[in-house]
Amino acid sequence: MRKFIAMAVLVLACMAGGHRALALKPGFAKGADVSWLTQMEAEGRVFCTPDSAHRPMECMQLLRDHCGVNAIRLRVWVNPEQGWNGIEDVVAKAVRARDLGMRVMIDFHFSDTWADPGHQVMPAAWTSLEQPELEQAVGAHVEETLMALKAAGVEPEWVQIGNETTPGMMLPAGSVDNPVQLTALNNAGHDAVKKVFPECITIVHLDGGNFREPYDRMFDLLEANGGRYDMIGMSLYPYWAQMAGETGGWTKVAVDCIANIAHLKKKYGKPVMICEIGMPYDEGETCRQLIEAMMATDVEGIFYWEPEAPAGYNGGYTLGCFDNDAPTVALDAFKTE
Repeated sequence: MRKFIAMAVLVLACMAGGHRALALKPGFAKGADVSWLTQMEAEGRVFCTPDSAHRPMECMQLLRDHCGVNAIRLRVWVNPEQGWNGIEDVVAKAVRARDLGMRVMIDFHFSDTWADPGHQVMPAAWTSLEQPELEQAVGAHVEETLMALKAAGVEPEWVQIGNETTPGMMLPAGSVDNPVQLTALNNAGHDAVKKVFPECITIVHLDGGNFREPYDRMFDLLEANGGRYDMIGMSLYPYWAQMAGETGGWTKVAVDCIANIAHLKKKYGKPVMICEIGMPYDEGETCRQLIEAMMATDVEGIFYWEPEAPAGYNGGYTLGCFDNDAPTVALDAFKTE
C-alpha cells in the first residue's frame, strides 16, 4: 500500500502547477508514430503550426520544431494491399526522419495489415508454411526491410519484433499457447536484426502496460525457452483500459503502469520503452499530464501513436492529438529538456 501511495503522489505531482522540470536520461526518446503520414499527404491533408499564424509545415518537422519530438516510429506490413506501410513506403518515411536528424524505430507487424491483441493474422503468402519455413520467412522479411533501410542510409535505433503481441503473433503458429514456436519466431526476427544492425535494440511489445499478468506470461515463456530480446515495450491507453472496465481514471492507469514497469525491470533486468501512448484528441491538457507522469518514471522513452490523425480518421480513430490540423498541448510535455 505504501508503494502504491508513493507512486500515486508522483503522478499527482506531475498534474500540479503546469510544466515540471524533469531529469531525463541522456537520449530519452520523445517519439511519434506517424506511419499514416504518406497516405494522409496523398489524400491532400495539410499540417499546420499551433501558433496564431497557423502556417502549413511538413509534419515531421512540425513535430520536431513545435513539439519537441526527436524520434519517429514506423510500422511495416508484409504485403499491404495498397502499398502503405510496405517496405518502399517505410524507407521513404525513414529517410525523411533521418534528414531531420531524428531517431528511428521500426515496428514489424508480421501481417499484411494491422497486428494488435485482437488481430494477429498470418501474412497471406505465409499461411501454408511449416514452422521452419515460417521462421525463415520472418528472418528474410526483417533482413530485406533493414537492408533496404541500410542502402538508403538509415540505421534504426530500435526494432520491434511484432506489434502488441500479447496473444502471440502470426496465429495460430506463434500463439502464447505454443511457447516454443513463438520463441523461435521471435528469435528469427531478433537474429535478422542483429545480422544487419548488430547494435540495434530489439523490442518485444505488448499492449495494456497497466496489466501485469500478460507481461509475466510473455516474458516468462521467452525466458524459459531461450528468447532473445533487448527491451520490453508497452502500450498505454487509458481509454482502452476504461473500455475494458477499469475504474479510477487515467491516474489509476498510470500508477498501475508505473508499478508494472518497476516489477518488469526488477524481474527481467531489461529496460522499458512506452512504444505507444494516446488519449482523446480533445483532452490535450489531461494527455500532457499523463505523458509528464510517464516521463518521470524509469523508461527509455515514449512514443505517441499517430498524433497527426484528425478526429475520426480511418474509420473513427479519435486518439490523435491534433485539432484543426495543428498540435494540441498534449505534446508540450516533450518540450522538456
